[in-house]
Amino acid sequence: MLDLAILEAWAELAVRWVHVITAIAWIGSSFYFIALDLGLRKAPDMPKLASGEEWQVHGGGFYHVTKYMVAPERLPEHLTWFKWESYATWLSGFALLTLVYWSGAELFLIDPNVMDLAVWQAIAISAGSLVIGWVIYDALCKSPLGENPTLLMVLLFAVLVVMAWGYTQVFSGRAALLHLGAFTATIMSANVFMIIIPNQKIVVADLKAGRTPDAKYGKIAKLRSTHNNYLTLPVLFLMLSNHYPLVFASPWNWLIAALVFLMGVSIRHFFNTMHAKKGEPWWTWAITAMLFFLIVWLSTAGIPEERDYDAAQAVPAGLQKYAQAEGFEDVQNIVLGRCSMCHAAEPGWPGLYWAPKGVKLETPEDLLLHARSVYLQAGVSHAMPPGNLSYMEPEERAAIVRWFRAAGGA
Repeated sequence: MLDLAILEAWAELAVRWVHVITAIAWIGSSFYFIALDLGLRKAPDMPKLASGEEWQVHGGGFYHVTKYMVAPERLPEHLTWFKWESYATWLSGFALLTLVYWSGAELFLIDPNVMDLAVWQAIAISAGSLVIGWVIYDALCKSPLGENPTLLMVLLFAVLVVMAWGYTQVFSGRAALLHLGAFTATIMSANVFMIIIPNQKIVVADLKAGRTPDAKYGKIAKLRSTHNNYLTLPVLFLMLSNHYPLVFASPWNWLIAALVFLMGVSIRHFFNTMHAKKGEPWWTWAITAMLFFLIVWLSTAGIPEERDYDAAQAVPAGLQKYAQAEGFEDVQNIVLGRCSMCHAAEPGWPGLYWAPKGVKLETPEDLLLHARSVYLQAGVSHAMPPGNLSYMEPEERAAIVRWFRAAGGA
């Protein structure tokens, strides 16, 4: 039986799959062209107006790549535009944001212990912050600071740190870091859509009209492309962070995010320097390792040894239907017996030090908050318990399905 919960789960998987595929395509082409650009060399027999060339070998063939800072004298008939990877990545990411965090705002986006928001308020802040982030960043780049790339990067880092802290004052820890990633990814995609591609189109139009293109358009695009290059790795970390409570549930989650941006800079500096044939600065890996171990330490710093687990998240009104559905008490007993040994504030399973993915299933409120996940993970599928280590019986799984569907689960 394909109910709404199952269809929603498959929709989320499909969109996530598209998002990962398009992100791989975008990041791959971005990293390739940065490496190519840094590796270009002057040659005595280069065509007129060419700024550099490089020979490469791949897939059994040799490639001779020549770069023109402005454009060649004659524009080729076949010109490949690298833009759809960026657009598709952002659009699929935004769709995933709406499917998971907007439609599930009461569970994933809002934490009343942080800020008691109405769903519409949380969604408005979520969407508005992405727009405001681009406006601030674009204004900084178009200001006189654009002539000082190093200072501009420092200010951009400061903006990201402020946003990291700000998000943690509004949303749940999981949503805060995810939104910081979306905030940064929006800047990156907007760079392509609003600046890089339009500037390239101006150059193409000038060539077709017989005009000499202004070199400033290439310079502007190069600056934005460099920013994207340094922001890519932190964005990937932030997008993965929602699976790891040690990252998003730490009191220092905003500082962890800030340090991750520094790690992105140190890693990319190594590869950019190497691709530019200016040496191999291995010291950057020492800095990266120190930053990483600082992050590991911060992930548990400030957590009291005697934790207060009584301040449970309030159950949204829309989930109360599961408590009233037939079979709720039976399912609660099943979950307590088969799941809560791991999904607990203090897991009883050897080697577990926190509840997997931060999901606790010890109280009736816990079960209500995670009703859909329990239904999908332990009811209609056998994903949980892992390897059926707690020996959940087929009849127990059937009871979970009957209870969820009796509540009109979605």
